[in-house]
Amino acid sequence: MISQRQLFLQHVAQTSPSPLALHIEKAEGCFLYDSDGKKYIDLISGISVCNLGHNHPLVKEAIKNQLDKYMHIMVYGELIESPQTQLAKLLDELLPPQLNCTYFVNSGAEAVEGAMKLAKRFTGRNEIIAFKNAYHGSTQGALSLMSDEYFTSAFRPLLPGIKFIDRQKPDLNLISPQTACVILELVKGEEGCKVLPQELVQSVAKRCRENGALLIIDECQTGIGRTGSLFAFEEYAIQPDVIILGKALGGGMPLGAFVSSKEIMSVLTHNPVLGHLTTFGGHPVSCAAAYASLKEIAESKIYLKAKEKEKLFRKMLQHEKILSISGKGLLLAVEFDTAQSCKKYIDAFVQEGVFTDWFLFAPQSMRIAPPLNITDDIIQHSCEIILNCLDKK
Repeated sequence: MISQRQLFLQHVAQTSPSPLALHIEKAEGCFLYDSDGKKYIDLISGISVCNLGHNHPLVKEAIKNQLDKYMHIMVYGELIESPQTQLAKLLDELLPPQLNCTYFVNSGAEAVEGAMKLAKRFTGRNEIIAFKNAYHGSTQGALSLMSDEYFTSAFRPLLPGIKFIDRQKPDLNLISPQTACVILELVKGEEGCKVLPQELVQSVAKRCRENGALLIIDECQTGIGRTGSLFAFEEYAIQPDVIILGKALGGGMPLGAFVSSKEIMSVLTHNPVLGHLTTFGGHPVSCAAAYASLKEIAESKIYLKAKEKEKLFRKMLQHEKILSISGKGLLLAVEFDTAQSCKKYIDAFVQEGVFTDWFLFAPQSMRIAPPLNITDDIIQHSCEIILNCLDKK
């Protein structure tokens, strides 16, 4: 009989020459279980997706309840769907007044695409500014916001009119009356969780206001509590014109969104009508899961413990082979000397039951982004495994 591994390698499109190919059969809380019954501590939660852990009962209940009513009918058009409207209302309650209108899509990358179109349509401009070594997705428009030629050169030509700011030597004069928007991550995830200084972010926001450009904050990785506040921008004393959500928004189901004001979002209704469309964006089952997850995170304020847990990781992960730890809350990068060393260590961690990975623009660093409800005991146990592996390697 052909094994699941063979079927995977033969019929599922691969994105690297040597996939890890763990056969996961079950996930619960902070743990993954493979086909041999081996247990892994999940330190990346599906790349910052499962903020309440795997298989959370409230999320499962919401999904089952919605399944009994309906699944797909028609997500954008003339139909009112309660899962969408209730989730949009909850986001309105949790966000500042200027962020009161939500367009639901399928993923963070699609939300980036929609936000780029929105900025162009609202401002009548076509120049977009991003930060070097930012990651906003892999679709054509989002890929255009990536500065790294290794990942982009094979797919050119990409969108014209893209300029890049270097966070270390920021030239804010690039933001001009020709700029439609500036899009940025407050914690630059794939650069190894580099945190943008508050002064820089506020200067960018000021420059956007002065030049009539929209400020778009990509909260795909940082949003829904990961950095210690419900949304990372809350700690920067800024007012975004648009925020982008994905990953944890769906509570483990596929969902993204871009959120703006009713005034700005209304430009997608005319000239042309149907200015942005999606078949499955805001799917009722995904929205039901998202509502349950977001409501639980917001009401329990579990995100307030993220910084305490960050301190515990930093305290425990002291080793001569660890050069630095960067990031905020439960979005951290542990840096080693080389990419080769990092891969060797990660392979050892996985072998010993700690599941993690690396970063696109910081391959020498290991990702730590576990569920927000990870316990101190699990943190300590995972760190002990990591330190023991480093001793042996």
